[in-house]
Amino acid sequence: MSTAAHQHQIPVRAAWLATTREEALDPGQPIIDPHHHLWERPGWRYLLDELLADLRTGHDVRATVYVQSARSLLRADGPPAMRAVNETEFANGVAAMCASGTYGGVRACAAIVGAADLRLGDAVRPVLEAHLRAGGERFRGIRHIATWDPDPTMLNPAYAPAEDMLDSPGFRAGFAHLGALGLSFDAWLYFHQIPRLVALARAFPATPIVLDHCGGILGIGRYAGQRDAVFATWYGHMRDLAACPNVMVKLGGLGMRLPGFGFEQRAQAPSSVVLAEAWRPWMERCIELFGPSRCMFESNFPVDKGSYAYAIGWNAMKRIAAGASAEEKADLFWRSAARFYRLPDIG
Repeated sequence: MSTAAHQHQIPVRAAWLATTREEALDPGQPIIDPHHHLWERPGWRYLLDELLADLRTGHDVRATVYVQSARSLLRADGPPAMRAVNETEFANGVAAMCASGTYGGVRACAAIVGAADLRLGDAVRPVLEAHLRAGGERFRGIRHIATWDPDPTMLNPAYAPAEDMLDSPGFRAGFAHLGALGLSFDAWLYFHQIPRLVALARAFPATPIVLDHCGGILGIGRYAGQRDAVFATWYGHMRDLAACPNVMVKLGGLGMRLPGFGFEQRAQAPSSVVLAEAWRPWMERCIELFGPSRCMFESNFPVDKGSYAYAIGWNAMKRIAAGASAEEKADLFWRSAARFYRLPDIG
C-alpha cells in the first residue's frame, strides 16, 4: 500500500486490540453490517477468514454489505473503466461461498456496492451493466469517492476528485444512469462538501443515496482543535441533507484517523464506554435529524480496526442506542440497511 494512502489509515495491532476485551451486549439483537471491505494488500490481508473471525465475536450479525475496497481487487488488464468489475465478481464469489452454509448462517456480501467512474457520463452505462452481470442479484449500487479538501494532506492519492465533481455535467450524466438501472449511491465525502450532496440529492430525488461515515467528520490537519466549529458546520449541513427524503446515513467510520479522536494513541485499546462517549454527539444528532428509519450502524472494517475491536465497536453502538425502543433498534441495527440495500428477508 502506498505511504501516501496510509496516513489516514491506522495499522491494525492485534496485541494492542487484545488489551481490552468485552462480552457482547444484547447478543440477541440482529445486525446487518452495511459497510465493510475485503482486500489483499502488502502487509494487510482482510478476506473471508478475517471477516468471519470478527463476525464471530459475540454479536448476531446476520448479513453484511460489501463496499468497494479502495482499488485492491481490480482486474490487471482490459479497459481501465472495466477493471473494477473484477471486484464485484470477487465479492459475489464470497457471497456464494457463504450462501452454501459451509461458513455458518451469516450471509456475507449479501449486497455489493462497486466502483465506477461516473464522470464518464453516458459511457459509464456499459460499466454499470457489467457490474450487474457480475454481481447478479446481489449488486446494488456504486460508490464513487468524492473526498476533497484544499489541504492535500487530507486527500487519498488513489483518487483525484475535483472540488466540484458532484456538480459537474459529466458526473451528473453518469449518475443519472444509477436511477435508470435501479441502483443506489454510497456517498463518501467530507463534512464541508455536504451542500454539494444536498444539491445532488435534490436533482435526483428518485435515486437512493446513503451518506457514509457520519458525514466525513474531520479533526486532523487544519481541523485539529476546531471540534466545536466543525460540529456546528457539520450539523447545519446535515440538517439540510435530512430534508432530502431519498438520503440515509451510515453511523460509523469514526475509527479512522480523519476524525481525530486519537483512540490509537492510547496505551490500551478503548472500551465501548470510551467509544460511545466520543461518538454519541455525532451519532445522536444524525438519529435526531434523519430518524432511526433512515440511519444504519456500520463497522467500516477493517479500516476502523486500527482503533478498536469489532465486538467492542458494536457494543459502543448498542450503548448509544440503549434508550431506543425495540422498533427503533431494529431500524438502526438491521432494518434500515435491509430497506436501503433491498435485503427484506434478513433480520
